[in-house]
Amino acid sequence: MTRAAWITGAGKGIGRSLALRLAADGWRVAVSARTEADLLSLAAEAERLHGAVAPHPLDVADEAAVARVLDAIEDGSGPLDLVVLNAGTHIPVAAAQFSAKPFRKLMEVNFFGVVHGLAAVLPRMIERGHGRIAVVASVSGYRGLPTAAAYGATKAALINMCEALKPELDRSGVRLTLINPGFVETPLTDRNDFPMPFLISAEKAADRIVRGLERGAFEITFPRRFTFLLKLARCLPYALYFRLTGRISRQ
Repeated sequence: MTRAAWITGAGKGIGRSLALRLAADGWRVAVSARTEADLLSLAAEAERLHGAVAPHPLDVADEAAVARVLDAIEDGSGPLDLVVLNAGTHIPVAAAQFSAKPFRKLMEVNFFGVVHGLAAVLPRMIERGHGRIAVVASVSGYRGLPTAAAYGATKAALINMCEALKPELDRSGVRLTLINPGFVETPLTDRNDFPMPFLISAEKAADRIVRGLERGAFEITFPRRFTFLLKLARCLPYALYFRLTGRISRQ
C-alpha cells in the first residue's frame, strides 16, 4: 500500500530534498511552499527521477489556508501517514538594531506555521489512532546564540511544545518526531557570513531524516558531532557559556 506524506516549506532546502527522497521511495507526496514556481520546478524534478509530487501553494501563517490545503490533499490522496512541518525562515537580530518586527515575523512563520499545521492535522490523526508528525526546529533552540535572538526563540518554543505534546500523543497512537538540524546547505545558510562547522548538504539531511523516521526516533539531529557539542553546551554554567558566545559575537 502506497504511503502518503505532506511536507511544508518544500520549495527549497531540506524540505525539497526530503520530498524528492520520499517520492523516489514510492510515497505519494504533497508539497507546500509560498512560491508556486519552486513547487512546479520540484514537481518537474521529481518526475525526471521517476517520482511524483503534488504542489499545493500555501502561506503557513494563514491558519484557514492551512486547513483548506489539508482538506484538498486528503480529498485527493486519502489519509496522510506522515506530515512534515518544515516551513521556516531566518532573520538575524543584532542588539544595536533591536526591534519587534523580526520577532513577530518569525513567530508567525516558524512557530505559528507549525501550530496551524498541528491544529489541522492532529484531530484527524487522533481520531484515526495513527500517523506521524515531524516538526522541524533547530539546534539553535538549545541555547541562545549571537544574532539568533528571534530565530532561536521560535525554535526553542517548538522544542518545548513537542516535548509537552509527546506523552499524550503517544497514548493516542500518533507519533511525534522533533527534527533539530545543525548547519545544512540551503538558501538560508547561503546568506550567512560566518563559519558554519560541519556543514552538510540538504540531500544528506534528508537521508538522516528518513533513517530517523524509520527507526521511530523522537529527536532526529544532525550533523552528530556538531549537535553533540551543542548538547554539551546546554550543561555549561552561564559564566563559561557567555565567555564562549562572547567570542563568537566579536568575530
